[in-house]
Amino acid sequence: MLKEFTTYRPLQVAKFVKTLFKGEFLIAGIGMFYFDKGKVLLPDVTNKQMLSVMKEVNIAIDSLSAQPV
Repeated sequence: MLKEFTTYRPLQVAKFVKTLFKGEFLIAGIGMFYFDKGKVLLPDVTNKQMLSVMKEVNIAIDSLSAQPV
């Protein structure tokens, strides 16, 4: 299942990744990302924007995990 986000919202993407645990998603205007074990995997390291998105989303996932239920 491929999820496409038309607008980049780190928290929204983080919730998607944390819920599905493994898969792929597309952020319009940025690119395709893959995730496994509830974390976004390292994208093309030459694309600084994609690296930044990966870091931001993984930090948001960590903050979601730290919150009490």
